[in-house]
Amino acid sequence: MLDNSGLQDQDSDASESSEAVEIIVNVGGIRQILYGDILNRYPETRLSELVNCLSGGYDAIFSLCDDYDPGKKEFYFDRDPDAFKCIVDVYYFGEVHMKKGICPICFKNEMEFWKVDLSLLDDCCKSHLSEKKEELEEIAKRVQVILDDLGLDATENRWKRCQKCIWKFMEKPESSFPARVTAVFSFLFILLSSVVMCVGTIPELQIEDSEGNRMEHPTLDRIETVCIGWFTLEYVLRLISSPNKLHFVLSFMNIIDVLAILPFYVSLILTHLGATMMELINVQQAIQALRIMRIARIFKLARHSSGLQTLTYALKNSFKELGLLLMYLAVGIFVFSALGYTMEQSHPDTLFKSIPQSFWWAIITMTTVGYGDIYPKTTLGKLNAAISFLCGVIAIALPIHPIINNFVKYYNKQRVLETAAKHELELMELNLGEGKVGGAGHEPEDARHKRKDPGVPVWSSNLKLSHSDTFIPLLSEEKHHRTRLQSCK
Repeated sequence: MLDNSGLQDQDSDASESSEAVEIIVNVGGIRQILYGDILNRYPETRLSELVNCLSGGYDAIFSLCDDYDPGKKEFYFDRDPDAFKCIVDVYYFGEVHMKKGICPICFKNEMEFWKVDLSLLDDCCKSHLSEKKEELEEIAKRVQVILDDLGLDATENRWKRCQKCIWKFMEKPESSFPARVTAVFSFLFILLSSVVMCVGTIPELQIEDSEGNRMEHPTLDRIETVCIGWFTLEYVLRLISSPNKLHFVLSFMNIIDVLAILPFYVSLILTHLGATMMELINVQQAIQALRIMRIARIFKLARHSSGLQTLTYALKNSFKELGLLLMYLAVGIFVFSALGYTMEQSHPDTLFKSIPQSFWWAIITMTTVGYGDIYPKTTLGKLNAAISFLCGVIAIALPIHPIINNFVKYYNKQRVLETAAKHELELMELNLGEGKVGGAGHEPEDARHKRKDPGVPVWSSNLKLSHSDTFIPLLSEEKHHRTRLQSCK
């Protein structure tokens, strides 16, 4: 217990002007001397309150720090000293820069402890903070999806539970062995349907109808019908069991699924009913056009391939680089086609009839294709072709590196997030195991109370027992469940 003499000394010191006060702060074993006139530049911060708390007694002091030595007049804080060195710079430079190697989420917590506004964080550091937040949110979503699959709500009726089982069976191949087998069958049906579509165009495998028109072999039609039946059943089951019907219908991959099966049914309707409403030739042309749409089913492979999904994401985030590529090629095509047309006009057998026609030559030359259907014959024209070829190679090569970086970055990020989500589940299982070993006598009272509620999953009571520097709300606020997500992974 501190004596009254120490308190009287503090009162006499507090009577001095706050601008002349000198305080000693010990953060994680690192001592630092700070001055009141500097700290009062930001009066809402904890250090500024520390300068003016001496007259408030020990209650005011210990509400701001972890310990206090009245003899040395030293305030103790059990906080990160590296983060404090960065945060204290705000009093001298008016902004905070995050030191490399510090976890952004932990640094944010340190700023909140010292009551330094996040708006004072420099923009370059805010980007790291937002990126880390997105990663933690993604981990939380993945963990929550897995926990939703494991948890059973006793308040749900039988149809709701059946919907969840169907959804998990159709959407999550890793959930069970039958689901994995079904995913393999779906993948094989996609390949079989694509092969049938290609083989059906071989003239030797086609037959002629009564009017002499060539058509696909009936066996291929039957295989096509079986594949479409499987795709239809798969789509209907996923639609019925979907927890969010609107989001499901508007999803890009589900739109691809509809485009893959829609031409079959439209062609079927036109075949049986279209002949009575329009001429037979128009019906056949419409059916032929709809059959081309069957190529959309090849995109269904992206549902079963993480590599294709990663490639799609990389291209989606590389629009700027792709735009630069198209701009480079457009400028080069216009310049070299105009030069090629001008230089080839002196040759009597020139193949460059106009500048728009020369666009085709410039495209196949800059993209290093070179079909040979149009080529220069004069010396200057050949020199122009050589330069356009080199410029095309450079223009195509420039944006490739950023696109590859986006692909690798996203792929590695997905692997890290997947590993982090599995790690969180392992921690939950470990906490659950410790709860069982401890027995009912050592279990917290609130946890025992929650175990009596059948609507709360068994693992929920153990999640609040884990501790970390960073807590992320994982489930809904109504249930008040929180899980441990380590931000420094």
